Amino acid sequence: MTNEIIGKRINVLDKGWIELVDLMPNPKTDISGDLAIVNAARVSFMGESKGPVKDKRLLMYLLRNRHTSPFEMVEFKFRVRAPLVTWWQWVRHRTWSMNAQSGRYTPFEEDDFYVPDIWRRQSASNKQASEGQVTDEENAELTEQLVAHYEAGYRMYQHALDTGVSKEMARLFLPGFSVYYTWVTKVDAHNLMHFLRLRMASDAQYEIRVYAQAIYDHFFKPALPWTAEAFEKYILGLEDQEPD
Repeated sequence: MTNEIIGKRINVLDKGWIELVDLMPNPKTDISGDLAIVNAARVSFMGESKGPVKDKRLLMYLLRNRHTSPFEMVEFKFRVRAPLVTWWQWVRHRTWSMNAQSGRYTPFEEDDFYVPDIWRRQSASNKQASEGQVTDEENAELTEQLVAHYEAGYRMYQHALDTGVSKEMARLFLPGFSVYYTWVTKVDAHNLMHFLRLRMASDAQYEIRVYAQAIYDHFFKPALPWTAEAFEKYILGLEDQEPD
């Protein structure tokens, strides 16, 4: 199962995607990520696996009691295509290693802009959040205006390039927050759980929440099933059960 997720790509938003490039430990080693966490914890007294029942019990104990350093022994590397409005929030998580596509070297394409399906209304109780949506008529009108704005900006961008303007300056004509960029990102399982806890929450902005949910559903849970179970039980609080 873990072998199958390396190279897997999941579509997100209208033109975005997320792809798992690599995983440590690599599945070719025949050591699962959960077991790598357990082995890292037992190195304190030079121990290793004691069988799935005891191994899982130890992993549950570790996360329940916030002994998190063994979870840093597992790393995920992704390639992600997302609009800048998503990256604007993602980069706040400084525990990620990141390298981004540069508009100074790579010209943008005509359709490299995020077009939302639904226009959300401003939340009445939260200054930075949204709730509900506009009417269908307003939604269609706003989308039409946004696409026209993108097309006009891209025409000016292309004209500047054709005139001989450098790519680093021509991009000033592009609508900033909506432009799609491709990044390579890397994070360990401990810090990824912190990211997921915040960005999968119902009050997280939709444009990053869908990426966090895709990571969790398609990559984190398949790679670390025991850790995901512990994460849901002890960090997200999805289950009200006694510890194992």
